[in-house]
Amino acid sequence: MKTQVAKENEVTRSWHLVDVNNKVLGRVATQIANILRGKNKACFTPSVDTGDFVVVVNAEKIALTGKKLSDKVYYSHSGYPGGIKSINAGSLLEKNAADLIRKAVKGMLPKNKLASQMLKKLKIYVGPEHPHSAQQPKVMDI
Repeated sequence: MKTQVAKENEVTRSWHLVDVNNKVLGRVATQIANILRGKNKACFTPSVDTGDFVVVVNAEKIALTGKKLSDKVYYSHSGYPGGIKSINAGSLLEKNAADLIRKAVKGMLPKNKLASQMLKKLKIYVGPEHPHSAQQPKVMDI
């Protein structure tokens, strides 16, 4: 019996809707990363993007456990000497809640060229409304 290898043009993509109201960031991010990779499908192939689209709503109401709002720090560097910037999770949640979820999911995706393709299928919205109702996303319970 031969192993089936998925091909990019044969993959059928569906849409999932995730409401992250009062959900823990890490728990939600692992579920989203698995759907973006396609690990929930029988045709999963590590070298092919077999994942589905994910729409996240209520991003500003995500929860972090413990003292992560004040203690967890995200760093970025411009490449120049002294060009390091830091922001804690609480400030990032107030400034751009979608970026907080995007950074968590990106860290759980593979570190290769497929990760950028997978991350493009993630749509994050701060409020409860989204413009993807025409795709009829299935509501996911996490």
